[in-house]
Amino acid sequence: MKRILIWLASSTALLIVLTGGYLYRQLSGSLPILDGQLHHSRLTAEVTIDRDINGLVTISGESRLDVAFATGYAHAQDRFFQMDLSRRSAAGELSELFGAAALPLDRRNRFHRFRARANTVVEQASASEEKLLSAYVDGVNAGLGDLASKPFEYLVLRVEPVAWRKADSILVAYAMFMTLNDERASDDISFGKVANALPPSVSAWLYPEGSEWDAPLLGTSRTNLTIPDSSVIDLSNSKLAMRSRASIELPQYGSNSWAVSGAHTASGRALVANDMHLDIKVPNVFYRARLVVENTSDASGLTLPGTPLIVTGSNGQVAWAFTNSYGDWSDAVVLRAGEEVDTYLTPNGPRRFEIYEETIAVKGADAEKISVHETMWGPVLEQRTLSGDQIAVSWLAHHREAVNLQQIELETASNVAAALTIANSMGIPPQNFVCGDAAGNIGWTIAGKMPARIRAGDRQPSDWSVSEAWSGWLPTEDYPRVVNPSSGRIWTANTRVVDAESLQKIGFGNYALGARAKQIRDRLFAAEIFTAQDMLDIQTDDRALFLLRWRALLLSVLDDDALRDRPARVEYRELIANWIPRASIDSVGYRLVRAFRLEAAARVFEMITAPVSEMYGPNAGLRVGRQFEAPLWQVVSEQPPHMLTADYENWRELLLAAVDGSMAEFNERYEDGLTNRTWGERNTAAIRHPMSRFLPWLSRWLDMPADALSGDTHMPKALGPTFGASERFAVSPGDEKQGYLHMPTGQSGHPMSEYYRSGHTDWVQARPSKFLPGSRVHRLSLLPTP
Repeated sequence: MKRILIWLASSTALLIVLTGGYLYRQLSGSLPILDGQLHHSRLTAEVTIDRDINGLVTISGESRLDVAFATGYAHAQDRFFQMDLSRRSAAGELSELFGAAALPLDRRNRFHRFRARANTVVEQASASEEKLLSAYVDGVNAGLGDLASKPFEYLVLRVEPVAWRKADSILVAYAMFMTLNDERASDDISFGKVANALPPSVSAWLYPEGSEWDAPLLGTSRTNLTIPDSSVIDLSNSKLAMRSRASIELPQYGSNSWAVSGAHTASGRALVANDMHLDIKVPNVFYRARLVVENTSDASGLTLPGTPLIVTGSNGQVAWAFTNSYGDWSDAVVLRAGEEVDTYLTPNGPRRFEIYEETIAVKGADAEKISVHETMWGPVLEQRTLSGDQIAVSWLAHHREAVNLQQIELETASNVAAALTIANSMGIPPQNFVCGDAAGNIGWTIAGKMPARIRAGDRQPSDWSVSEAWSGWLPTEDYPRVVNPSSGRIWTANTRVVDAESLQKIGFGNYALGARAKQIRDRLFAAEIFTAQDMLDIQTDDRALFLLRWRALLLSVLDDDALRDRPARVEYRELIANWIPRASIDSVGYRLVRAFRLEAAARVFEMITAPVSEMYGPNAGLRVGRQFEAPLWQVVSEQPPHMLTADYENWRELLLAAVDGSMAEFNERYEDGLTNRTWGERNTAAIRHPMSRFLPWLSRWLDMPADALSGDTHMPKALGPTFGASERFAVSPGDEKQGYLHMPTGQSGHPMSEYYRSGHTDWVQARPSKFLPGSRVHRLSLLPTP
């Protein structure tokens, strides 16, 4: 018996060792190849992939096509699963990987039919674009094929990776369109509901196009609209019939970018800074690279896995940066039914819907079929207007011309003038484009295709059967531009940049509140000469200037009468009176003031939009305008009686209810009082790998550390648990060695890689990593097949 037990124990131990060894070999087999020589028939000459101590790559070759091949190779070896998720998300094909759980998202995204549109873009691409895509795709599939085993995510999901296709790179671009644009015209639809339920002057006041916070590059801030008087709206005799709390604090996907001319740097070169705010996951959306084509170009910065281009960075002559423009790039079109079934009216008469049957493959289940109805303007939403009319979405991304690879020309742009011309011809989600050159020039324009507007963009669903809002594309020579302003400074932060005719061309797409841009602008005018470190200081500015007046209001409300016999309020007031005036991780007062504002805002918005909820129901899907701060501050400071429902005796009661409501939320969630409610406790990083939800026991291995983070929405350091600066850099073209660039997570998407977290601590602590990759530690040479 003893021998049997020993044999069983030995066999079990051997089985564990063998299983562990097998799993280790499978997992480690998908690590990238770092050194050596490999041959591929696609190449015309040797191309090298060098990696520094952090895994940052420098790819060097004799032709741009060979460099594109090697870029695809490196992307696939480090990031193939990320690329796969990106293409599948845009195409509505995630259910093939994750099963029925992904069906709701696939149904939503299949509405755009991006797989078919991507195929059309590829079919109609120019010869040079087709060659670039072909080289990149071949590199991706070679990189995937050279791995000893498939990426670990596919082992867990028990599926095989699918080869990369040219259309997949276009799908990755569409995924960015979906991230950066209002892809279902939801803002128009939401505002339309408000406009239907409230008097015109009320809806215009509630959703202004700007405020005193504006900090445009051209033009001035907006004057606040007057609060509508009691003859227009009077809430004083009404009570809230239903509770309908909208989310007041919208996610601030966006970016900061600015440039100072050579007159404001010691070197005489322009200095360009950028930090693009996006959702942050593991791995990061961007991949750092330096692409060197012998005797032609040397561009460094950030690439987007799935595409062969430098997205943003510097080529030695020009540096360029982006922020989301928030122009009017989508419209909700009310359809008028024709006399015949399945027809709708157009300016040229009735037209029949195009009906497409889409099949969604589902892992472990039967495929699902859905029908997509399309019009000449775009696909038709499931929801209808109150009168029963259908709504189509006219979005520039649905047009073939909206996507191209012209951005590659930036890699060889020689000056600001050339860069601006290239930007105007690019096919990307329309962005604010900021650039500077080695001679000290700076400029701004819109990068990406812009619709030619027949009339100003509609802010609510409108009938296009008689007159369309836009037709065709704006000629590049008509794009708005700013070149070498007299101040020597350019800044953008997702707010309105221009005014007048230029603004009419861009349209209003729910611009971000100007508090962040204003704080950046004021810092730029506080000095005359700037260094890269000065740029980082601005990017990480977490001063709570936006909340100063809210803190003052709160302290005035918490007077002696409000505090009498209310010890909880006394403690609350002391914490606010002694606050740290920053969104720092140790600030309790900042968190309390912020929570008070949001609670007050929710109550005010709920009162004013009560007629909308009554008309459309409590789940009306209202989207709070990003300029809501203007009317909100007006009513809480002026306190007009007719804008207050009978739920409150006076405005003081509402504000004290907001105090108590925010405190009650803290008390419900925590047991140890308010003194420990720091901002860092609330603003804790939750930067996770997509597989964490399936493998929670491995989350420590897969996810980034749960660091407390400073920064918040209405300040330059816009940073939350899952969104924030997807990169930060500042660089002078031609002096890249003095620049910095860091990004969250690491270069590799493989948790066993030494580069999985490389650089992440620099991002968290705002330490300026070098802009250029460092000295070579590894070299992989890719050679033509003999």
